[in-house]
Amino acid sequence: MTSLFTSKMHFKDLTEQEILALAISSEEDDGRIYRNFATRLQKDFPASAALFMDMAAEEDRHRQSLIALYRIRFGPSIPLIRRAHVAGFYERKPEWLLEQLPMSRVREIVAEMEYESRNFYETAAARVGDVETRRLLGDLAAAEAGHERKAGELAEMHLTEEALAEEDHQERRQFILTWVQPGLAGLMDGSVSTLAPIFAAAFATGDTWNTFLVGLAASVGAGISMGFTEAASDDGALSGRGSPVKRGIASGVMTTIGGLGHALPYLIPDFWTATIIAMIVVFIELWSIAWIQQRFMQTPFWRAAMQVVLGGGLVLAAGILIGSG
Repeated sequence: MTSLFTSKMHFKDLTEQEILALAISSEEDDGRIYRNFATRLQKDFPASAALFMDMAAEEDRHRQSLIALYRIRFGPSIPLIRRAHVAGFYERKPEWLLEQLPMSRVREIVAEMEYESRNFYETAAARVGDVETRRLLGDLAAAEAGHERKAGELAEMHLTEEALAEEDHQERRQFILTWVQPGLAGLMDGSVSTLAPIFAAAFATGDTWNTFLVGLAASVGAGISMGFTEAASDDGALSGRGSPVKRGIASGVMTTIGGLGHALPYLIPDFWTATIIAMIVVFIELWSIAWIQQRFMQTPFWRAAMQVVLGGGLVLAAGILIGSG
């Protein structure tokens, strides 16, 4: 039965037949989600992929048991009732969204899935007065609780300390390849390449507003260029660097931020105040880039500092000399 405010059915209005049909479709959906996880993770996270395949097999066995029980009680025709059809029923996230999540978050979602399934059936069983329906829901709750315990056993079997360490290392490596490397390249390009035009414009005109416009144009233009260049340079299929769209976004956004950092101070009307603040921002940007290189790329800090700070200082000096001349 539906209400005036929603087209969904309410659980309290479902018959025993509909409850069992809902359980069957839910087990089918969860099995498919686990199988998709396993397929996506097979290459980089084989231990977790094996875990999810075993859990998908468990879901299949639960579904088969539920179907067998349904046929005994209600016959061969099973109505299609899904979570989305019932108000208040827990819903799974779209599978295309789950595919974008890191490994650590995937494991958390799996734990949530098992808990939600068990909790739903336990709560439902406590609210039902009919003895036969209560027995049915109790059996479902017990099955989900057993599945939850089984998931823990499977995790111990597949996710050893060595496997987890290897998968964490792989996840960190993928994060660096997809986000840190292109983002760092963009930040370096935006911070360094825009120094000359911004400070040349500043010292040539002495006009803070026009200097800001030059900096804004240079930063946005460089961001667009770097973003498209990174996205078009490698589709990630062979290099394993991940989605070109993600890399393009990381590179483009960080390029723009790198340039805007020392362009924004020129919104201050006073020329020397704006210029001094912009130089301080440049100093912070260059040393931050050196730290990021040391932190994520294992580049020795002083070598990174020499490359970035010295190079950036030379570009800054060139812009000031050109503008002053």
